[in-house]
Amino acid sequence: MKNRTLPLLASLALASVALAQTGTLKIVSSLPRTGSANAQTTSMVNGIKMAIDEVGGQIDGMKIEYEDMDDASPQRGNWDPAVEAQNANRAVRDESVIGYIGTYNSGASKISMPILNKAGLVMISPGNTYPGLTKPGMGEANEPRIYRPSGKINYFRVVPTDDLQGRVAAEWAKELGCTSVYLLDDRELYGKGIADVFEKRAKELGLRVLGREGIDPKASNYKALANKIKASGADLVYYGGTTQTNAGQIAKDLRSAGVTSKYMVPDGCFEEAFILAAGAENLEGRTFITFGGLPANQLQGRGAKFREAYIARYRVEPEAYALYGYEAGRVLLDAVKRAKAKTREGVLEAVRSTRDFEGALGTWSFDENGDTTSRIMSGQSVEGGKFKFVKVLGQ
Repeated sequence: MKNRTLPLLASLALASVALAQTGTLKIVSSLPRTGSANAQTTSMVNGIKMAIDEVGGQIDGMKIEYEDMDDASPQRGNWDPAVEAQNANRAVRDESVIGYIGTYNSGASKISMPILNKAGLVMISPGNTYPGLTKPGMGEANEPRIYRPSGKINYFRVVPTDDLQGRVAAEWAKELGCTSVYLLDDRELYGKGIADVFEKRAKELGLRVLGREGIDPKASNYKALANKIKASGADLVYYGGTTQTNAGQIAKDLRSAGVTSKYMVPDGCFEEAFILAAGAENLEGRTFITFGGLPANQLQGRGAKFREAYIARYRVEPEAYALYGYEAGRVLLDAVKRAKAKTREGVLEAVRSTRDFEGALGTWSFDENGDTTSRIMSGQSVEGGKFKFVKVLGQ
């Protein structure tokens, strides 16, 4: 049998040399650009572009190029495993690519993480929150080891994880006076994972769990389920899922069935598309949304300056994750600037060493798992057809 390790190492070494010789460094992002997540991801892409523009599109005389990849397909209307794999492999083969910003969906990162890890290409996610991607003991038995075939960490994220968000969501539900909950999830990695965390903490707090079901995200309606929830008498419905997995339709059917309970959803629904999908009248005054960070209008310092610049440039308020696209871009570019060698290996090592980064999210570091040390969480409601900041959670 031929030894394939040496040719692989040789090709990676050549890629590193090529990067240093071309005079161009490329950053790519892989986000769902097709489907209802488009408004959110457009905002994130805008943030990345703003970060690149801030350095004048070049670092130490080397041009910074950017490519906006779509990891969704028209057939799914959401991220697609086959497309995400294609994006990761394409990035690895392009010798000018120095960093990969993505993904938005945690399930998509399970596909691309091992591919990029083998190539030693740094990956920074602005949106993944599933704990098992980075934290031993917080996911399946083989996680996160399975995503690190090289044995080294190349994956980082600038957003707090669901082991924190699910916990503070349950605590907030208790503060809101809820005593019982009916749990739903979309059966996907992110949605089921955060619902699991919420359920565990809810039980610890004494909230009665009156039912739990995984839904079909492609169902046309949930009328039978809504009637079942109404009969349960639960005073809160918690849905672990996203706008793209029908959080809006659930809200419609709950209200149509006369369910008067509160409705709580995680950050995967913190976008204007959720309000449009549900209809503001079905969310008004009784819908609560958790988010790993602060909404743009509550930011201070560099974050507030980012919001002002975003509005001036795009004439619209940034969606919730625009800031995280911007921060992912900034921390990657900072690493490129600090790297002694402008190679994949050099940039990866510089990202790993990121400490006390003064960003739009405050001052934070990457820990030993590649997670941000930021722990800020917030709660929002829907009033007047708009999201309204309620409070910082977990304090």
